[in-house]
Amino acid sequence: MSRAESHLLLAVSLCVFLALSPCALASGNGNGKPLVTAITKDAATSLYTVPIKDGHPLVLDLSGALVWTACDASHPTLECHHHFCMHAHSYHPPDCPHNGYGRADVEDPFRCKCTAHPYNPFSGESATADLTRTRLSANATDGKNPLYPVSFTAVTSCAPDSLLAKLPAGAVGVAGLARTRLALQAQVARSQKVANKFALCLPSGGDGMAIFGGGPLFLIPPGRPDVTANLDGETPLHRNKDLPGYFISATKIAVNQEQVHLYSQEPLVVELSSRIPYTMLRPDVYRAVIDAFDMATAGRKRVTPPVAPFELCYDSRELGSTRLGYAVPQIDLVLERGKNWTVFGGNSMAQVSDNTACLALVKMKGEKGNPPAVVIGGFQMENNLVVFDDEKARLGFSGLLWGRQTTCSNFNFTLAA
Repeated sequence: MSRAESHLLLAVSLCVFLALSPCALASGNGNGKPLVTAITKDAATSLYTVPIKDGHPLVLDLSGALVWTACDASHPTLECHHHFCMHAHSYHPPDCPHNGYGRADVEDPFRCKCTAHPYNPFSGESATADLTRTRLSANATDGKNPLYPVSFTAVTSCAPDSLLAKLPAGAVGVAGLARTRLALQAQVARSQKVANKFALCLPSGGDGMAIFGGGPLFLIPPGRPDVTANLDGETPLHRNKDLPGYFISATKIAVNQEQVHLYSQEPLVVELSSRIPYTMLRPDVYRAVIDAFDMATAGRKRVTPPVAPFELCYDSRELGSTRLGYAVPQIDLVLERGKNWTVFGGNSMAQVSDNTACLALVKMKGEKGNPPAVVIGGFQMENNLVVFDDEKARLGFSGLLWGRQTTCSNFNFTLAA
């Protein structure tokens, strides 16, 4: 069965279940259980989507402050004095001025309709549109399987169809996951009475999964331990006063277990982003890491010229392999409190052709202000369970799951009997 056919079957099952179970739809809650949904990687854009809007995909955005979608003409609108309206204006997209909380209702001039500013970071465009309520759906889970469908109402922003530019084909909006009151996981936490935390397991192929509200998580084959209870590391989450995303701190970087000599001795700000395919490094950090990796692989056969946007490319037939991917030097981010985020060959080397693999790091360009030293991209998060716990301000991570002989595509999406 193809991926499209399996998604269609799951959507049909959801419709049948809801038709036969009016109480589940009416109550709209999962009885305090976490919710699970599949994650698909779009081959054309390298973006990750979840099918939670009437079976249609929304793009996951770790830096997105809102959930926004295209709306029907008959959508309801929140009023300007609603507290969610103020939350919707907590962060503004780049170059978007604050011009009040709403506009007068055409049919009722004494009513102020709340507006929000949905932002498409992939096209760089933003808009002003109504703040509304939308039905979203996922499945309650025990960490082993989906249990039953759950439909819930979320506060979202409408968006014009033009804002869908550069999103994956079929995507109808963006699911913001940042540390805001109107991000998807915060709304799941309120509606389902679960923890304000979520776990992403981004796939390199097939379907990964997102779990909102905590663990456990058991991957197939059966009998394996709960991944969320056996994480490789945990480190504090920090806030950025101007940006609502996820930031951690690193004390140093090592290549092949040798410390890289950096120009700045200050702690390194590290951001996690699902907007970019490959990890970006600030120019000074990039140069130091690339030179260290170049030196550590001096005996390996290079491919020249390298394949853009990468600088170091190798004949992959001569790299050798391990259970963690190509046998290349590991790269360690030594994090606050001493834990390492380790990048092995499995997610440091991008296969760009049959016989060529490149070090999947890119140099930041055109960054304004005081950019992070490192922005970890999607490729380096794939097959690594990453747990974002806003309540405890902690980030947890499993490390590359290949080392446990499993992947992010090994969740059993068969509905439990």
